[in-house]
Amino acid sequence: MNTTHSARMNTTGSDTPAATAAQAAASPGPFPAPSPAPISASASASASLAELTGRVTGVVFVPGDEQYDAERSGFQSGYRHRPSVIVGAATAADVVEAVRYARANGLPVSVQSTGHGLAAANDGGLLVSTRRMDGVRIDAGARTARAGAGALWAEVIEEAAPYGLAPVNGSSPGVGVVGYTLGGGLGILGREFGYASDRVRLVEVVTADGELRQVTAERDAGLFRALLGGGHGLGVVTALEFGLVPVERVYGGQLVFGGDLMDEALAAYLAWTEDLPDTLTSSVGLIAYPDIPVVPGHLRGRYLAQIRIAYTGTAEDGERLVAPLRAVGPRVADTLHDMPYTEAHTIHQDPDTPHSYDGDSVLLSGLDAAELRKVTALTGPDAPLMTVVQLNHLGGALTTGGGSVGHRDARYLLRLLSPLDGSDIGTARTLHAEVRAALASRAVGRSVNFLFGDHGDAVADAYEEDLYRRLAAAKAAYDPEHLFRA
Repeated sequence: MNTTHSARMNTTGSDTPAATAAQAAASPGPFPAPSPAPISASASASASLAELTGRVTGVVFVPGDEQYDAERSGFQSGYRHRPSVIVGAATAADVVEAVRYARANGLPVSVQSTGHGLAAANDGGLLVSTRRMDGVRIDAGARTARAGAGALWAEVIEEAAPYGLAPVNGSSPGVGVVGYTLGGGLGILGREFGYASDRVRLVEVVTADGELRQVTAERDAGLFRALLGGGHGLGVVTALEFGLVPVERVYGGQLVFGGDLMDEALAAYLAWTEDLPDTLTSSVGLIAYPDIPVVPGHLRGRYLAQIRIAYTGTAEDGERLVAPLRAVGPRVADTLHDMPYTEAHTIHQDPDTPHSYDGDSVLLSGLDAAELRKVTALTGPDAPLMTVVQLNHLGGALTTGGGSVGHRDARYLLRLLSPLDGSDIGTARTLHAEVRAALASRAVGRSVNFLFGDHGDAVADAYEEDLYRRLAAAKAAYDPEHLFRA
């Protein structure tokens, strides 16, 4: 039992927040609600907040509590949950109690670890905060890891490294393991090892009936497949067990070209990706840095193309492979070198400070230099607001695997992210739509991991029609009252 929670039951003065359920405005998850009916409270007496507080080992907050704002805040500062109850879970049993309480009181449930991928805010419902469930355990003999719902990739990388192993993580070490993996998880070594979800062996999840399940390919196989790529909104995942890969070092870094060589560098990059080994995964970031004091002097006012590379072969072979890119001309920076995998986060240098942003994505069957020039014309220095573009080269092991990752046959993923501090979200959405329209003839879908902000039904584009129907059926079977909101 936690004793830090205030004596106040909730801001309405009622002993339970069931009265606020009708006002809860959390957006639907990735699949259509199985029924238009609201969540029904249990036929038995609604559980009280005092009972919930007494049953969990973590913390419980309501609006007005001193730590309420900190607990509901995440990396994405542009959107914040506004729940009537927050359960800061410390154990899987706490999550069970939280889900049962929410179900008894008719409250929609959302989950947050780091909050990087938060889409729609949960207003008036219950938020399960999993950041305290951050345990990581490595089984070196089996080459597996078990990570709690609040674990970060940085923690898995650090724990696995002494055994010569690594996870299939993304570019930012501060991202949570579970949320990333449930959306598929496109990693810096994805072309060699596939999506992070492809390596999952067990999912520990609390479903809408308040039961804790150990789900595998053999046990609850349908739910297992649905969770791996389409898992947001199907339950509260409390832990994952997944395979590790024998990687200790990579040849990686960036080749950065200035605006004067932008077209040449991008054309060379597209040609270069036509014939690469699967052991090399790359992307190119396009950033028009504003000419403002907070931007470092060497970047201020510059339009740059940053080609990011991660290769598990030898440094000598890496040097040979990147030679066509270096031949484009002088680089603003060239950081390619051999590094321990524990330093692989330096390849992309993702920001680690919370900020406000909105983003979209488009998966592409192909791309040529003329089409990419249309993107730079729309998003470059003359754009109405700063928009960071990232083009990921796909293929290789990303084309195979089970689970529910959509559009595995895509050749590229183009990601759009616009900071919103001081900018209008409508301007960002309009610009993103213009970019997508320019690439419409190549578009095959979206990536659910890179939809930032509430995009409503657009999430259906992340899946083929048959796959989306299967995921909708899983939602109807495991959450018929639409308790969970992504």
